[in-house]
Amino acid sequence: MILFWVALLAISISIYLLLDGFDLGVGMLFALARSEADRDTMLDTVAPVWDGNETWLVVAGVILWGAFPLVYATLLSAFYLPVIIMLLGLILRGVAFEFRHRAAPKFRWIWDVSFVGGSFAASFMQGVTVGALVQGLKFADGVYVGGVLGWLSPFSLLCGIGLCLGYALLGASWLVQKCESGVRDTARRQIPGLALAVLAFLIIVFAHALIENLPIMHRWLDRPYLFVFPAVGAVAAVVLATSILHHNDRWPFAAVAVIFVAAFGTLALSFWPYMIPFAITIDEAAAPHASLAFMFWGEGLFVFPLMVLYVAIGYRVFRGKVGGTAGHH
Repeated sequence: MILFWVALLAISISIYLLLDGFDLGVGMLFALARSEADRDTMLDTVAPVWDGNETWLVVAGVILWGAFPLVYATLLSAFYLPVIIMLLGLILRGVAFEFRHRAAPKFRWIWDVSFVGGSFAASFMQGVTVGALVQGLKFADGVYVGGVLGWLSPFSLLCGIGLCLGYALLGASWLVQKCESGVRDTARRQIPGLALAVLAFLIIVFAHALIENLPIMHRWLDRPYLFVFPAVGAVAAVVLATSILHHNDRWPFAAVAVIFVAAFGTLALSFWPYMIPFAITIDEAAAPHASLAFMFWGEGLFVFPLMVLYVAIGYRVFRGKVGGTAGHH
């Protein structure tokens, strides 16, 4: 039962990274749009799905709260400020998304800035959180003692920037898949630069892990099979480069999605069997068996499959390129 909930949590987080990742990326690239028509088109690509994408963050939070309450409490204690800023960013971009088309033209820039700022804040804080977990939090006798700013470090800030770049790459590949003419061509030109920036970020992070001798480095050396995931990511990067050179609209998003899944798989298995590296294990974090079994019949067998079905149907209904009609409602 514990493994079932670990798997469900991993699937929920990976779905969130891919789905909300691309619309957060579109939100950040929104700042680079050259015209009002381009901005409207970019919103058209995410309008039918963005609200459902964010739901997967709620699903991951509910699984942590019910199945791994110790991790839920510890993470909120350690990342109180990043979580608050992330949620405020998500709220701000949601409000901006809905109010932008209702605002008078001379005030629309306020909501445009809000949409970009909210997207950047949410993305950056998610990356900071991951970076702090990789670097390691301060614990004493199983209790977090790092304080309110224990997550703050140059490495975690670097990871925040890196995730923003990754989301922007995912967003650009989504625009290539969903748009035509101008917006698509602009996004295609942005992909090589973003891909190189992400590659540079990965090299810097790996070098930092080596220099600082982070505990996660020993995991990679002790578990050579983990290098399968970077190898898969490298193949996906080749596919991405080839698809851009041949002006293919469908493969860039799939390739970047594989890169994200490979990166997440590398981190998840590097942490195993810890939920919070290297302080709280999965078995220590799990709720009593009775609680896990009770949740299984609701969330596990009903809510989760229903959400997957909802997402699959939604993306099928809104498949294909966006039309040329103005307005995203």
